[in-house]
Amino acid sequence: MRIDQVGFSERDEDELLTLIEVAEILKVSPNTLRWWRQQHTGPKTFRMGRRVMSTVGDVRRFMRAQRLAGRSRH
Repeated sequence: MRIDQVGFSERDEDELLTLIEVAEILKVSPNTLRWWRQQHTGPKTFRMGRRVMSTVGDVRRFMRAQRLAGRSRH
């Protein structure tokens, strides 16, 4: 299923996302996500075979943390 077929807010917390899908959701390049992964600063990820995956819930938690961190600076 393509990410544009179902709104992100309507997706199940445990739904798996590929690195490319996460990049599309966060509007960053896949290379940025790879860098964040090396630095342990991006959304939680794990390997499933050869693929790097995340869950909708982990991406939501990352987005929420970034939003809250941004508020504390202003």
